Amino acid sequence: MAAYRPTPTLVICLLLHLVALAGVVLAPAYWPGWLGLLVLAHAVITIAGLLPRSTVLGPNLVRLPAAAALRGEVALTIDDGPDPEVTPQVLTQLAEAKVKATFFCIGWRARQHPDVLRAIVAAGHQVENHGDSHSKAFSLFGPRRMTTDIRAANATLTDITGRAPRFFRATAGLRNPFLDPVLHRLEMRLASWTRRAYDTRCGNADTVYHRLTDGLDAGEILLLHDGHAARTTDGQPVILAMLPRLLATLNERQLTPVTLDAALK
Repeated sequence: MAAYRPTPTLVICLLLHLVALAGVVLAPAYWPGWLGLLVLAHAVITIAGLLPRSTVLGPNLVRLPAAAALRGEVALTIDDGPDPEVTPQVLTQLAEAKVKATFFCIGWRARQHPDVLRAIVAAGHQVENHGDSHSKAFSLFGPRRMTTDIRAANATLTDITGRAPRFFRATAGLRNPFLDPVLHRLEMRLASWTRRAYDTRCGNADTVYHRLTDGLDAGEILLLHDGHAARTTDGQPVILAMLPRLLATLNERQLTPVTLDAALK
């Protein structure tokens, strides 16, 4: 495995941090300027961590490779499962359309519903790591806690599916500078998305559909949710109300949904 290399932006931020600290010691009279450097360095890192599609903190798959786009491929990625109510119905809809997807699954939910996870794999879909705890505070974790959380989910998903995850997606895509070296040591890749449905917040199937399809082009990675799905006015999980229409639209536009593994071949 190659040695870990931080991004140029992180190196610059570290240098600014060191310069500011040295300045406080060597020229304390100019402390407002040194403080400004510190604030700048930390602001860049903080903002980058709040932007799920950012590559400032490290490599981040936010779009499929050019070869996949040329083949007319898009990736359906489905987060927060396995859900014992919703996921089986999603699998049925995908099977009817003969479509494969990538499911980013939560470790503790997989342990509660291993049969649902096995059904995902049996149907030919891909399972990846969405953390063990799916903690809303994940972006505040230190490297040790991040490692423990990701490894725990890896162990669960590998044990149930027989395949070790290759990709990781952080809770809400939020992270900090510790994540990239942790994933490097675990030989995993960070995967985000090109566009998201916000289908954990919005129960309007038409709105969710247009978020995913307006201007949609080959090579995009779409984010939906089977776990924590918002509900329509009649109580239906919004992914189930919208997914058949989405799949029909992809077919009409001659866009082929594939798993991340298939797109990266």
